[in-house]
Amino acid sequence: MYATKLTLILLGALLYLLGTVVGFVVGIPALFESGSTQEIIAAFAGIITWVLITFGFIIHIIKTARPTAGGGR
Repeated sequence: MYATKLTLILLGALLYLLGTVVGFVVGIPALFESGSTQEIIAAFAGIITWVLITFGFIIHIIKTARPTAGGGR
């Protein structure tokens, strides 16, 4: 059970890191290029998606570390 959980955590971290690197290598230059409007919108949408996934990971980590934090008392 521990090995499976560790494998999933490492796989998730690797995929997140890979997505981050690809997003910043492809997305950021597309925002600064003088490309078409469609390319700029797609790059902006990719960055917004990355930000939402990052916030989702942060919330998940906080809720896992402190499961009673959202309970009220």
